[in-house]
Amino acid sequence: MIRVVRSAEARRHVPGAEIWLGMRTPGTEVPERVDAIEAALGDWPVVEATAHGDEVLLDVHDARLVEHLRTVWERWGEYGADRVVPYLFPTPGLLGDLPLREPTAVHGAAGMYGHDTMTLIGPGTWEAARGAIDVALTCVDEVGDGVIYGLTRPPGHHVTRTAYGGSCYLNNAAVSAQALRRAGHARVAIVDIDAHHGNGTQDVFYARGDVLYASLHVDPGAGWFPHYAGFADEVGVGEGLGANLNIPLAPGTGDMRWLDAIMRIVQQVMDYGATAMVVSLGVDAAADDPESPLEITQSGYFRAGELLGALELPTIALQEGGYHLPTLGSLVRATLEGLDYDGGGSGA
Repeated sequence: MIRVVRSAEARRHVPGAEIWLGMRTPGTEVPERVDAIEAALGDWPVVEATAHGDEVLLDVHDARLVEHLRTVWERWGEYGADRVVPYLFPTPGLLGDLPLREPTAVHGAAGMYGHDTMTLIGPGTWEAARGAIDVALTCVDEVGDGVIYGLTRPPGHHVTRTAYGGSCYLNNAAVSAQALRRAGHARVAIVDIDAHHGNGTQDVFYARGDVLYASLHVDPGAGWFPHYAGFADEVGVGEGLGANLNIPLAPGTGDMRWLDAIMRIVQQVMDYGATAMVVSLGVDAAADDPESPLEITQSGYFRAGELLGALELPTIALQEGGYHLPTLGSLVRATLEGLDYDGGGSGA
């Protein structure tokens, strides 16, 4: 049976809302997601996350981003606003050939470190995001030769080296993969089955050959987040050339074509020679989820887990998306039951 690593900090982040198309709309990445998953996995053994230092985190993220997230809520207090929301972004269209400077005003700096308006920061956001990093690192400590699941909230795969967004604040999967490298694994594969491309994870490893990033996701060219990344011609640069695989899928893709893409990724992981795997376990490609049009069934998720589990690699599954609360827990459980290649052993 797979063990579940969790953090008591996970529920402290309350987004409050999303600023979407200029409107304040209800947030979907809510604390109740943790309740739904824990209820579905309630008979599985639990490991409480232990505190870790920032060394691996700073391998993955620029120290200025980490410090901004650590301190921005306290500094934001002077405005009397209930959440941190960027309003100005230092895009190439704004700066041209000018150097990037950090603004003195925190409301100006917010857009330097955030890449959208929908990812709000509140009083418990830092603690929850940092707790998710402790979950990811505890999974590395505990995985051994089996499979382990980290209930990471907030999710992380949209966070680049220098900026947060997409309801994500720190990149849990990237930190986990880097920790596996530090632990002696020569080649690590990150397999991202979330409905949306993990632009942040791709960014972190795009020029590296020691970590493979492979993702199947709804086609950004069809108008889906993250819009600017996730295309099939993004294959890595420099030492990372060939260590990046994107499989964009058309809206309406169901189990058969989605699982064909999973099998293609499995073959890529085998050809790459990975010695460990991180699964970015988003279940927002499901038919009932409000965030994706891919229409994957629960049996499709179970089969995806089986296909990945057949690789028989030390595997860390970390929670990414999944926003339909009535089905969220059962989808996560089905994927993990498929992934548990030892047929219900200890996972150690």
